[in-house]
Amino acid sequence: MIHKSSIIHQDAKVSDKSEIGPYVVIGPNVIIGDNVTIYSHVNISGDTVIGNGCKIFPFASIGNSPQDLKYKGEKTKLVIGQNNTIREYVTINPGTDGGGGVTSIGNNCLFMISSHIAHDCKIGSNVVIANNVPIGGHAIIDNDVIIGGNAAVHQFTRIGKMAMVGGMTGVTTDIIPYGLSLGNRNYLEGINLIGLRRKNIPNKDILELSSAYKEIFKTNNLNQNLNKLNGEFKSNKLVNDVIEFINKDKKRPICTPFTK
Repeated sequence: MIHKSSIIHQDAKVSDKSEIGPYVVIGPNVIIGDNVTIYSHVNISGDTVIGNGCKIFPFASIGNSPQDLKYKGEKTKLVIGQNNTIREYVTINPGTDGGGGVTSIGNNCLFMISSHIAHDCKIGSNVVIANNVPIGGHAIIDNDVIIGGNAAVHQFTRIGKMAMVGGMTGVTTDIIPYGLSLGNRNYLEGINLIGLRRKNIPNKDILELSSAYKEIFKTNNLNQNLNKLNGEFKSNKLVNDVIEFINKDKKRPICTPFTK
């Protein structure tokens, strides 16, 4: 059902199984899947795909031009997966040529009021981004990450799977998978034990990860610490995820317990 006050471009592809509320504006290159609910006063433009089952609340702005001075109107994309909840005043921008041309979001995410996803970000599935959180351009947020209210994520930052960021934290360094990060400028507080237990990770694996964490961050020299890491830890998938994350991008600073 489409409310009579909404403006839907004739070239937009909107499923007849979706509901479009009053005063919604949808541009020509937008594709909206099945069972999507778009409440009043939402603007969706650009080359944007909205997956099945999403809910978009009033005054959200989806797919409008990136906030990047290098952007000159080139054709880029925004791809949003299924069953995402996008609350009031959320803004999500498409990619830029310089960043690969695509901003992508997985499934089952919650973007709370006034959060912002900038150009060329890659957001995984089951991610929760709380109120007033801006995610800078080119950031990579893996699955099951939770970011607390009024935090801010610097451009190009990586946050590993199942990490948790405390409210009002300024994230300027990459956060390992399963990490718990806090602070005015983020430091590593430890392992996200609550998140791991909620996912029913075996206690033995969690204890091994905690022991490996102490060895990995024993000193500031992470490469040396990794080289000395006991081989038995490397049979633990959680530990391997952390090692792989640290080794994947040597140019990016890693959040450590020593950055307080």
